Amino acid sequence: MTAKPSVFPSVGRLLVYGVLALATAFFLLPLYAMLVTSFKDAEEIRSTSLLALPGSLNWSAWGTAWSTACTGVDCNGLRPFFWNSVAMAVPAVLISTVWGALNGYVLSLWKFRGSDTLFGLLLFGVFMPFQVVLLPMSQVLGWLGLSSSITGLVLVHCLAGLAGTTLFFRNYYAAIPQELVNAARMDGAGFWQIFWRIVLPLSTPIVMVALIWQFTNIWNDFLFGVVFSGTESKPITVGLNNLANTSSSVKAYNVDMAAAIIAGLPTMVIYVLAGKFFVRGLTAGAVKG
Repeated sequence: MTAKPSVFPSVGRLLVYGVLALATAFFLLPLYAMLVTSFKDAEEIRSTSLLALPGSLNWSAWGTAWSTACTGVDCNGLRPFFWNSVAMAVPAVLISTVWGALNGYVLSLWKFRGSDTLFGLLLFGVFMPFQVVLLPMSQVLGWLGLSSSITGLVLVHCLAGLAGTTLFFRNYYAAIPQELVNAARMDGAGFWQIFWRIVLPLSTPIVMVALIWQFTNIWNDFLFGVVFSGTESKPITVGLNNLANTSSSVKAYNVDMAAAIIAGLPTMVIYVLAGKFFVRGLTAGAVKG
């Protein structure tokens, strides 16, 4: 006789899906509340519940948050802060990723005496609290003439992210057979030829991991932004903080919510479009010992 299939696997699967659905709803609930609030006017916010859908899509709060909301004494919205973050994040992400790739390439495939010790010392940067480096970093920026500038913020973020990107690339490149590099060297390929023609084409997964990781950390950073920026170089996290803490006669929750979504939108878009590459890169060896 053929045994009847058990109903328990299907029940267990439904239970797992149910738990995952509840966890997803719980995780997305704050975003939902922010989104619906941003489309309401002040009267609708006062007269309806937090989770109620807006009667109509009112985009006025978004326009105010972008261009006319007050962030202290200035009332230019988040627009200048947003473009400051773009000018800071793009070069910092690219430089720290390329720099980390070169470090990982050297420390894994071109080992020298003391390279493992150097890598171990470099890992201290992954675990070191950033508050420790605020004072010495401010002195260095002053000596270089980069205080309160976007260029100074780029330098700070490159140095802060270098340990992490080096760790990613070093562990990923450690899985590349050393014989492949040795064969290329016997054929006459040099340091840069091996890197550009052999190693880098194999690095797409880990490059995506480093880019997404660095962009998220740099775009969402508040500590370095509030400490090292000047009046004309504040990133969007500082602008959002100033906007939310600027007092007025009536608290404009819809404007605050729209501003928060604007500040977080680039990272959300990055993860939606490239999240699968991030997971592939991690599973391809980014966190292997």
